[in-house]
Amino acid sequence: MYQLHFGVLAEYMPSILDGLLVTIKISALSIVFGTVMGIAGALCRISRSFAIQTIGNIYVEWIRNTPLLIQILFIYFGLGVFFSLSPVTASVFALAFFSGAYITEIIRAGIQSIHRGQREAALSIGMTEWQAMRLIILPQAVKRILPPLAGQFITLVKDSSLVSVIAVADLTYVAKNIVTTTFRAFEVWLAIAAFYFILSFGLSLAVRKLEKRLAESD
Repeated sequence: MYQLHFGVLAEYMPSILDGLLVTIKISALSIVFGTVMGIAGALCRISRSFAIQTIGNIYVEWIRNTPLLIQILFIYFGLGVFFSLSPVTASVFALAFFSGAYITEIIRAGIQSIHRGQREAALSIGMTEWQAMRLIILPQAVKRILPPLAGQFITLVKDSSLVSVIAVADLTYVAKNIVTTTFRAFEVWLAIAAFYFILSFGLSLAVRKLEKRLAESD
């Protein structure tokens, strides 16, 4: 009968912590770049220019209708034919592109949920389109998009485990190596799941705190 031996985790804890740091680094960079791409994508989607709106539509539909794993493999091995991308760079690029498409839709929906009368009122008192967006619409939209945005960020942290397929030494990759060496699959994968839970739950708590602070500022 299988005997549990959690002591193996202590022996490999330095490697696990290194993998955790890589996961945090990739997730944080992907969230930042994905948010930037999401803002740009949302502005394209609500643009009055047919050409710009079409670019935004193609980006969102292409990314949302192809598997993330295929996107990671294409960026690392496909674009690797033309560009010299490290596994970490390719991972951040793929995750940012992927999450950016979903963030685009979240931000677009948030902006369009603000009654158009507020934009018209801002323009009527002499504001430019950009001032109306920055000072009137976006501050209100941000409060509405925070919950779905938090969900997308948490999904991104969990999806980052897929980058192990291109040999990025993240939590999942380190865990696979430890299991291969020790054959302690139950203990190792349980511990790795716990680390992902701590990351995701911590992020969720941080966003809830931000939501509460924004609500108190009303």
